[in-house]
Parts: sequence; structure tokens; C-alpha cells
Amino acid sequence: MALQNKKFYPWLVVGLLWVVALLNYMDRQMLSTMQANIALDIEALRNAEAFGALMAIFLWVYGIASPFSGAVADRISRKWLIVGSLGVWSAVTYAMGYCNDFHQLMWLRGIMGISEALYIPSALSLIADFFTGKGRSLAIGLHMTGLYCGQALGGFGSMVAGAWSWQSTFHWFGIIGVAYAFVLIFLLHEKPGHGNAAVNAVKSSKPKNSESLVRSLAVVFSTAAFWVILFFFASSSIPGWATKNWLPTLFQDNLNMSMEWAGPMATLTIAVASFIGVMIGGPISDRWVKRNVRGRIYTSAIGLAMMIPALVLIGLAHNAILSVAAGLFFGIGYGMFDANNMPILCQFVSSRQRAMAYGFMNSLGVIMGAITTQVLGSLASTVGLGMCFAIMGGILVIALALQLIVLRPKYDDKDQEFEAVSPEGEEAETITA
Repeated sequence: MALQNKKFYPWLVVGLLWVVALLNYMDRQMLSTMQANIALDIEALRNAEAFGALMAIFLWVYGIASPFSGAVADRISRKWLIVGSLGVWSAVTYAMGYCNDFHQLMWLRGIMGISEALYIPSALSLIADFFTGKGRSLAIGLHMTGLYCGQALGGFGSMVAGAWSWQSTFHWFGIIGVAYAFVLIFLLHEKPGHGNAAVNAVKSSKPKNSESLVRSLAVVFSTAAFWVILFFFASSSIPGWATKNWLPTLFQDNLNMSMEWAGPMATLTIAVASFIGVMIGGPISDRWVKRNVRGRIYTSAIGLAMMIPALVLIGLAHNAILSVAAGLFFGIGYGMFDANNMPILCQFVSSRQRAMAYGFMNSLGVIMGAITTQVLGSLASTVGLGMCFAIMGGILVIALALQLIVLRPKYDDKDQEFEAVSPEGEEAETITA
């Protein structure tokens, strides 16, 4: 029996992609905590606004490329998109160790943005296809913990760079990523039937040609619920990216500590708490949706509600214990929310358009992150980072209200609408995962 046909293989896919997710965030996060180390050789990075622009260029390119990468992932092999994406961004990470001026870093961060944009829509839609119902939130949530762990390990960039050098740090992690891309070539496989426009669960249906891009766009954007999902995803991305790119600096300023300690403290706090949030929110969502089809939405809403007071406390606290406690509360809420984004999308969007739909979500979220990163760089010396974090909590109140009022799915998986009706139009038994 082929490896991909074994019962444990869906969980092996999660494990394989967990490592890719870790490398995805670690490679992009290292730059934020190695700022001081790199600035010793590249003077332009000593300016906060220039550093904000460097972090933002990745997000702008990533955001613009995400919808296209999602549309491609709905039509061709997601395995090769994932392998190619990992190989390219790892090679870019390696090349960053040779940079000696600001413009070289800008170009490489832009290339990294394109390559990393190919990953998330492909990975999440692949996992969602392997988990049609039972365990979907847990599986996707476990994958997302790879991102959190990568973020946390990236927080040690300054320590590693201090022990070796920032150049060697980029070199070694780039080499690790390229090597792992070769591992995926042999172990990662595509879900059979991917790329067909027909919903294969419909009895007696036959595969058809892939839907046109225009048709797919029309289907997705004519769904009112998708616009609400876009809004609350983008709204949560504002504090999400703010904590990734500016929380180490906020802790350094508010708590009067060196970046060698502020970086790991900030990234580890959010990463560990987010992991806990996923392990809580994933199983709760998978069980709740069996009793109430809005169970995933309620679980996500609880997480979103937790993030609101946490952001206010993160911004205004000048005490290490309070700051860490607020970071933990925010991270748990974010983990519960993050584990359910793709499962909620699956309730409103067919498997034929999910990668593209998530690509648009990712795009808008990252663009909001790019704007936030640059704005915080400009406001750091005037309004203050702490006050900016506190204001973000107010934006989430609107997102929470829309999520609870508007989102009312009929099924746990949109494809079940096709399963409920036979090709002849007669009612068929709905298959509940």
C-alpha cells in the first residue's frame, strides 16, 4: 500500500508541514530580533523608520502575491508549490548572509515575500482536504503551532547572532531549509482528485475541467459571509503582525531591558500561549460543531474576545509580570481564533476555491500588517507603541460583533450542500464527518 493511502498519512502530512511552517516564520522573524546586530554593519537599520520599511516590504509583496498563489494552488499540485516555495525562501535566507547594504536586504526580502506567499494557501487547503470534518480544527491548529514555534525560535536570533554572527545565522538556517525541501519531495503527496471542479463526493458524478478563474472569483466574492470573514481576519492581523514585528521593541522600551532578553521574552510568550490556545480551541471547535453548526464560530469568537483586553494591558503595562500575563492571555485567544479560520472558511467556500479564498484572506491580512508595521514605525516616537497596541483592541470589538451576527453556516463543510442532492435532483443522505 502506498504511503499516502495509509490511515496515519493525514497526520504525517500535518507533521511534515509543521516543520515547513516553523521554517517559514523563523526565517522571516530572525530579522526583527537581529536588527541591532545587523545595524553594526549596515548603518541604515539604526533608523526605526527604515527598519519598519524593510519589514513592511516583505509584507507588501507577500500580500499582493497571496491571491495569485491561492488561485494557482486550486489548480496544480500543492506538493510542488510547497517544495518550491520552501526551497526558494531558504535560498534567499542563505543569501541574506552576504548582504552589505540596505538595498540588497530590501530586494531579498521582496523575493522572500513572493516565495513564502505560495506556502500558506497550499498547505492549509491540503490539510483541510485530508481532514473532511473530524479533527479539522485540531489538524490545522497543530500546523499553525509550527508558525508560533518558528516565531519563538526567531526571537533568539539576536542571541545566536551574538554567539556566531548574523551572517552565519542566515547561512545555516538557509541550508537547513533547502535540505528539508528534498525530504518533502519523497514524503509529501497531493490529495487524490485535487484540481477537479466537480465535487467528488456527489454520487455518480464525473470529474470535469477545472473552473475558470473568473468563475471561481465570482462564486467566492458573491458570498456575503466571505466579506465578513475577510474583515475579521484582516482586523486580527493588525495586532497579530504588530506583536510579531514590534512587541520585542515594546517590551524593550516599557520594561527597560536589552533586546537579547526582550526578543525571546516577547516571542516565546506569544508562541507558547498560542500553542495552548490551539490545543484548547481545536478540540473544543471539533466537538462543539457536532452539536451546533456554529460551534467553530463561537470558539473563534471566544478567542477574539480574549484578545481585546489583553492588547490594552500589553500596551499600557510597565511591569514584567503584567506584560507577560497579558501576552499569555492574548496568545491563548489568538490560538483559539487562528485554529478556526480555515475550518470556518470551509463552511462557506467549496473545496474548489478554498486555496484562492484563503489567499485573499492572507493577502488582506498581510497588507494590513504591512500598513501597521510602517505606521507603528512612524508613531513610535510620537504617540508611542504602547498606546497604539491599546487602540488595536477597539478594532477587534467591531470584528467580533460582525462575526457573531452575520456568520450562520448550514453545514460544517460547504461541499455537503452538493452531497445533500443527488445528480438527478433527488434528496440524498448527507454524509456527516
